[in-house]
Amino acid sequence: MANIKSAKKRILVSQKRAARNKSIRSRVKTSIKKVDAAIAANDKEAAAAALRGATSELSKAVSKGVYHKNTSSRKISRLSHAVNKMA
Repeated sequence: MANIKSAKKRILVSQKRAARNKSIRSRVKTSIKKVDAAIAANDKEAAAAALRGATSELSKAVSKGVYHKNTSSRKISRLSHAVNKMA
């Protein structure tokens, strides 16, 4: 454990941010899994609805600084392509 006050604070702040980032990443992964599950079930309407939710979660993650903009765009693009391919 650190002895310096600023180092102690850094540890606390980094733990708090890591927990927040982990929570956001988990929500994004869950939303992506919902899209994949709908695609596997061959349910076009559910997949489209899940895609809207996943897109929203990814955009929020970018605005919070958890994901890079290009990473989010790549994931959204791949999901959209998979959903559009179902038709």
